[in-house]
Amino acid sequence: MPYDVDFGAPGVHRGLPGTALTLVLPLDEPLSVSWPGRDGSLHRGWSSLAGLHAAPAAIHHDGTQRGIQLALTVAGARAVLGRPAAELAGSLTDLDEAALPRSLRELPGRLHEAPTWTQRVALVDRAIAATLTDAGDRPVRAEVGRALARLTSGARVTAVADEVGYSRRRLSTLVRGECGLTPKDFQRVARFERARALLGRRPLAEVAARCGYSDQAHLSREWAALAGCSPTTWLREEFPFVQDRRGDDDPGWEP
Repeated sequence: MPYDVDFGAPGVHRGLPGTALTLVLPLDEPLSVSWPGRDGSLHRGWSSLAGLHAAPAAIHHDGTQRGIQLALTVAGARAVLGRPAAELAGSLTDLDEAALPRSLRELPGRLHEAPTWTQRVALVDRAIAATLTDAGDRPVRAEVGRALARLTSGARVTAVADEVGYSRRRLSTLVRGECGLTPKDFQRVARFERARALLGRRPLAEVAARCGYSDQAHLSREWAALAGCSPTTWLREEFPFVQDRRGDDDPGWEP
């Protein structure tokens, strides 16, 4: 949840696709995020909320970054934000623009007043707990939740549709209405996410086989499409910083 990264020099960090929405609360300076190749997409603020996406974001930095980052599942979006993840798909916004509950909108200012990571994390925990109390019962439809879980595990779209009792077209409508991605794109992003968890820890050929890619070349093509670079480029440029993102006074936190 906390991050404290020294990149060594100003630059751009890749924000990779995943199956969760991302909420970032920076501490030292407003966070600048954009969609590469999309004019006018730059968002700068003391909070950044990104919906699900199937392309990399560009996170601009001055050489260091500190803050709190939260990952909200599709079900978590309903529970915490009070709306389906689809409403934020492909977007970059902040807590005020998204018209979220007051307990969340006040977080950036309150985090700046807290002197330690332990206190900051406690503030976030309390804000989310208050939001859950206010949100009421807004669950994801059970069959859509099952479909997303099966797609995350790598099941084929046709098989998932059969399991939940829908046509493929109906499944696509429901999944896209809930998360903002088609079942196929959600499945691709989930597979990419599994590969990212293994990258740097297993040989590329093994990562490809374990995550359901036809071969290493297929893995590389998908990384180029979803990350904007090859797996080896990401390992060289990003992996060392992903490995060391903890706050100084929170030695037990793991990325």
